[in-house]
Amino acid sequence: MTVIESQTFDEERALYGTSDLVVRDCRFDGPADGESAFKECSSVTVERAFMNLRYPFWHDRGLTLRDVEMTELCRAALWYSEGVRVEGSQLHGIKALRECADVRMSGCDIASPEFGWSTRGIEMEDCSAESEYFMMRSSGLRLRDVRFQGKYSFQYVRDAVIEDSELDTKDAFWHAKDVVVRNSLVRGEYLGWYSENLTLENCLIQGTQPLCYCRGLTLVNCQMVDCDLAFERSHVKASITTFVDSVKNPLAGSLIVAPAVGEVIRDIDGATGVVRTCGEKNPGDEAPAVRACA
Repeated sequence: MTVIESQTFDEERALYGTSDLVVRDCRFDGPADGESAFKECSSVTVERAFMNLRYPFWHDRGLTLRDVEMTELCRAALWYSEGVRVEGSQLHGIKALRECADVRMSGCDIASPEFGWSTRGIEMEDCSAESEYFMMRSSGLRLRDVRFQGKYSFQYVRDAVIEDSELDTKDAFWHAKDVVVRNSLVRGEYLGWYSENLTLENCLIQGTQPLCYCRGLTLVNCQMVDCDLAFERSHVKASITTFVDSVKNPLAGSLIVAPAVGEVIRDIDGATGVVRTCGEKNPGDEAPAVRACA
């Protein structure tokens, strides 16, 4: 195992094609403005590095990053790599992760538009993220304790489980398939349109026109706040514990159970889904009693 410590690299492909390497307390920055510092490497560990140059980690295998700072100028940092571990690091360049496989991230700070596209098998825990089009077309996602803010997140994702997280995001989960969200806050307009087999369990959902044009939609013990025109043209089974502003055109075979619904709109053929209310809650009540629905 080769160890490199306390050096500065700015040349093109500075450590290209190396393997069995540990790099500590190094800087990748300087006037030569070189790209692709670690391209085509294997079994590399980078610790406490400052990365200010483009495309550093492409086509790598067996890569571990700890306490690494990737700046805004560190664009497209991790592409086409497999077996990636990222711990306690900052990823602030655009398109920081794309088309990678077997990725585990923990304790990271992500501020990266178009992060995570087409990644296969990513685990993320105790991370904050700000992005647009976050994780688009990715599969095999396992996220826990993720604090996300942005727009157009999780579009076209497949096989995802998200738990104990806070998602503040417009147009999330469009065209998503086989996704489970548990014990999370999901805030934003137009949630989950055109999704298939989307399940939300013990979640707080906020925002206008959620969960429309869905197939195989399931809500279990969820709260819905400021949610109007919900479930339009969706096939849905939903148990809701709060007042719902309005429901629009739930399709045949649907069952929506809530303490109360402000309005049920049916203005198309086939909007025969059942909306069952079973509580005494009114929107003006200060402390309404919400009892379980049978």
